[in-house]
Order: sequence, then structure tokens, then C-alpha cells
Amino acid sequence: MGRQKRHAFGIYFGVPILWLILAPSKIDVQLIDLPPLTFGALANYARSWGVLLGYNNSIVLQWLNNSVVYSISSVVLSVIISVPAGYAFAVSKFAGRKLLMTLTLITMILPGSAMVLPLFLEMNLVGLVDTRLGVILPALFYPFGVYLSYVHFATGMPKDLLSAGRVDGCNEWQLFWYIGLPLAKTLFALLSFLSFSANWNNYFFAFVMLNDPALYNLPVGLQAMASGTPMLNPTFAATDSSLKRPEAATAILLMVLPVI
Repeated sequence: MGRQKRHAFGIYFGVPILWLILAPSKIDVQLIDLPPLTFGALANYARSWGVLLGYNNSIVLQWLNNSVVYSISSVVLSVIISVPAGYAFAVSKFAGRKLLMTLTLITMILPGSAMVLPLFLEMNLVGLVDTRLGVILPALFYPFGVYLSYVHFATGMPKDLLSAGRVDGCNEWQLFWYIGLPLAKTLFALLSFLSFSANWNNYFFAFVMLNDPALYNLPVGLQAMASGTPMLNPTFAATDSSLKRPEAATAILLMVLPVI
């Protein structure tokens, strides 16, 4: 029964990805006329990619570069902050610890949409709206990462190791560096993946924060591209745009392949 469930889930999630991979191999008419999972021609991949690059002076590459910069910067900085913060919550008893932990948990359970307006007002106050820093800096505080780090160190790090380190003369920073960090390799991997996925797929906050198309990330840029393409948005006035559904599938592949 368990194997059947795994197969069912594999089919449920795998078939759409397979369709997405095969879609750019066909021209627009073939996407309608041919069976969904048929392969068209290898040359169509190059054709779709060339048409996509021709859109607005290859601005798709700029969006891709922006997504990489936003995501990698946010991942690195959020992990650098989350892991030491979680370690401090787990091993230290300092004034205000419970209050800070409670505030972290409250922030963690708040929906992301509820934080957009306060963050926008804060970034606007310091003049960072419509800048790269305006997208990167709010991602530095990663409440779930702090809480997950706290749970990891509180439950998975033997207290005897810390006691032995103190006997050997280590201060708190040395305990974290020589004992805590080597035991947190899986934590780093998990936090990096979760943070990368969240920031790579970040649409709403980037949509609110950015006005300059040259600063868009991929989610915002592809949505702008789709909304201005008659083939993808029938309500839009007719233009000379050559973008069609195979090019849209190619653009979506840019979004999903890094996460896969």
C-alpha cells in the first residue's frame, strides 16, 4: 500500500514536470493538436529559447541574474544570522530570552502577506524601495530558521560536549565555532534549501517593492511578460509580440529547474 501511494504521488507531481519539459519541443499549434506527453523536435528548444531571449532586449537574462543575486544573498545572510541566533537561544540564559523567543514564534506564524506593508513602509523610510537591498534586507530575519536552529541545538547537541569544552578553556564563541557548527551541517543544508526556495519563488514582496523592470526577479518579470503577451493574456490588446505558449513553458523551466 505504501509503495502504491509513493507511485501515485510520483505520478501526480512528475507528470506536470514532464509535460513542462516536453512543451518547448513543440510549436504552439502542436501543443494543442498533439497528445500532451509527446516529443516534438529538439530544434524547437533552441527556437523557443531564442524567441525568449529576443523579448525586450534579453531582459529575461537580467531577471534571471536578479533572482540569483536576491536568492543567494538572502540565503547566505539569513543562515549566518539564524544559526547563531538559534544556538544562543538553545544554550544561553540571558535577560529577555523568553520574550525574544516568543516574538520570533509570533513572527514565524504570521502570514507573509501581513508583513509586506510594514516592511514596505520601513524600506521606504530609509529610501530602499525599488533597490536590490530593499528585496534582500527583509529576508535576513528568517524566523523559521531561528526556531529550527534552536530546536536542532537544544535537542541534537550533547550538553556534555559543551561542558567538556568549558573545562578545556573554551569561551562561548569558541564553543559555537568548534562544537556547534560542526554538528550543524545538516541544519545548514536544510535552512539553505528552504530559504532558497522561499526567496527564489518570492513574488508578492518583490512585486510591491520593485517598480523598475530591470530590477525584477523572475516571478515578477515573467508575470509582467505574460500579462503583456496576447497569446498568454487574451484580454490584452493585440501586439506584434512573438511569444507563445512554448516560450512561456521555457520561461517557467527557468523557474523550476534550480529548485528541482
